[in-house]
Amino acid sequence: MNARVAVFDTTLRDGEQSPGCSMTPAEKLRLARQIARLGVDVIEAGFPAASAGERESVRAIASEVSCVVAALCRTREEDLRLAARALDGAARPRIHTFIATSDLHLTHKLRMTRDEALRQAVAAVGFAKTLARDVEFSAEDGSRSDYGFLREVVAAVHEAGANVVNVPDTVGYALPEEYGALFARLCRDVPGVYLSAHCHDDLGLAVANSLAAVRNGARQVEVTVNGVGERAGNTSLEELVMALSVRRERLRLSTGVKTEEITRTSHLLSSITGVWPQPNKAVVGRNAFAHEAGIHQHGVLANPLTYEIMTPASVGAIESHLVLGKHSGRHAVEARLTALGLFLSREEVETVTVRVKELADRKKFVWDEDLLALVSCVPDRRVRLVRYQAISGNAVMPTATVEVDVDGQFRSASAQGNGPLDAALKATDAALGLDVELLELTTRAVTGGKDALAEVVVKVRHGEAEATGHAASTDSIEAALKSYLSAVAAARTLALDAAA
Repeated sequence: MNARVAVFDTTLRDGEQSPGCSMTPAEKLRLARQIARLGVDVIEAGFPAASAGERESVRAIASEVSCVVAALCRTREEDLRLAARALDGAARPRIHTFIATSDLHLTHKLRMTRDEALRQAVAAVGFAKTLARDVEFSAEDGSRSDYGFLREVVAAVHEAGANVVNVPDTVGYALPEEYGALFARLCRDVPGVYLSAHCHDDLGLAVANSLAAVRNGARQVEVTVNGVGERAGNTSLEELVMALSVRRERLRLSTGVKTEEITRTSHLLSSITGVWPQPNKAVVGRNAFAHEAGIHQHGVLANPLTYEIMTPASVGAIESHLVLGKHSGRHAVEARLTALGLFLSREEVETVTVRVKELADRKKFVWDEDLLALVSCVPDRRVRLVRYQAISGNAVMPTATVEVDVDGQFRSASAQGNGPLDAALKATDAALGLDVELLELTTRAVTGGKDALAEVVVKVRHGEAEATGHAASTDSIEAALKSYLSAVAAARTLALDAAA
């Protein structure tokens, strides 16, 4: 019988710290519902001490999903109380507290001794147990900690009542044989402890290290959808889960994840953040099940097992048999949305249906990728594009005129630039009358073909506030302007809230 490995998803907390992956509370809740449908054991909903908005987001998620919901906090009593309050209403709350244990962190970041860190860890776990029955402790930078001290901390927090003890490879430094040996030693030296692994991908070894940990006694793995996370990212949920599934006879380990929901979850995260996996990303990349070489195509046609170690259907990567167009009605649109894991209200479905018909007037068919882009790229009505006109060529000065609606006031301006997009953005700035800095602009063709929908993600700074917007259109300049205005509206709101 295979041993069960718990899957702890931290997409909404650690994953959101990835540049460009910030989400609104409503987007977090939508993603949390799908991650729960995926069948993970634990959802880490956020860091309540970070802000009032984060606390509300954690509270909303905790009240909706039935799996364990964790809230991260430092070892301070006030942080622990905030985490407990945010989890009030959760069916299965977990307080997740942490402190660093490596000498590097203790000396240069925390400026405390080992004894002080040990006392804080034990006190935090003890206090957390008065607030929740389920408590997890993490020894930050555990893989670079002195083993003797790490063992002492693990034993002490286990004795204090920690249900789970996490030993992270916080900076992705460990090698698989080292990380696996660390878990084997801890399992031997601290009998009965329930260990968790949390790995980062700085050396591209997060999944390999996580596999080494579970093969040596860890029974929980902390992961993110698409491997998103700080710096180079975290252990990829889909890669870890499918490795355990495909090689279950050798590894004799299993999870409760419904693998056929993997692609749907991956697409939902990407549509929310506008950040898509690289085409050759394992399991969920666009090319994961693509075969171009003739000999490969012949083999797959003869028997898919010749070049595929898993089927597309096993991860939910099934091609759509229902293509939307200008004659599609609300029921057809709703059916595709449901199949993609999007459960919208009747009014929202009506709005999306109108947008599908508008898009179908520009291109013949609306594919699933187009539909996801339409749902995620909802225009902000406070600041919207009314119309634009651009004149450009290799023998004329690019010029653009833009008209925008700002809180019901129509404004227009013209400008010249280094190209039609530069001119249009300068005209937009002039019409808005705001000091906005463009930090990042990326464009992606949602599908193939000359009539492909262009999805544009923009990041801007207005004062001290930074915000991201994304929009989609068959006209790439229109998509860029709508995305820019969406980001400006969000940054403007953040700046006003900060000033209040």
